[in-house]
Amino acid sequence: MSRGAVLVFSATAGYRHASIGAGAAALAELAAAQGLSTRHTEDPDDLRPAALAGCAAVVFLSPTGEVLHDRARAALRGHVTGGGGFLGVHAAACAEYDWPYYGELLGARFAGHPPLQPADVIVHDRGHPATAHLPARWRWTDEWYDFRAGPAGRAVRVLASVDEGSYDGTRTGTDHPLVWCHRAGGGRVFYTALGHLPSAYADPDFRRHLGGALAWCAGAAE
Repeated sequence: MSRGAVLVFSATAGYRHASIGAGAAALAELAAAQGLSTRHTEDPDDLRPAALAGCAAVVFLSPTGEVLHDRARAALRGHVTGGGGFLGVHAAACAEYDWPYYGELLGARFAGHPPLQPADVIVHDRGHPATAHLPARWRWTDEWYDFRAGPAGRAVRVLASVDEGSYDGTRTGTDHPLVWCHRAGGGRVFYTALGHLPSAYADPDFRRHLGGALAWCAGAAE
């Protein structure tokens, strides 16, 4: 892929989200608005050094299960450590459970979620382009992910969490982060647990959230 490109990867070996098509279309539009081209693939062979050279960001759009072979894993790791961006969306936390580096990269491992329902997203940090436009409390409908291991204790910048008292589901008794970012080697890594519904990708607030995340991962915004 050429410099200034974004690779969107959404292979599934488990549950497949109906929102993948809408998400890929939205990412293409958001990337184009930032002067970036996109390629959507579900072939792990497309994650190779030659294809990722100069790529601004790789987006894992709700992949599930073990979907990468060793060559793709090595290429993705090289992309990030070499300064490339990585954006994980929603079920990106449901993939590559047997690859320890991926868990460290993303910062979380999916455990489960209660039924789809509205809740209050608490925005902790509005100094990031993915959250600058959101109110301090944002009412949103999604799958509220619980994690086997989340970003607590990691060197990540938590941008938003869910108010556990605003929905029926797991009560951890602690903060429940859902959106965060960090630096990994020379690269930028962003994860948002939001984005289950196809309709989310037509929502102006969510699109600005996703677009801001992409711009930050690509190094075009701070």
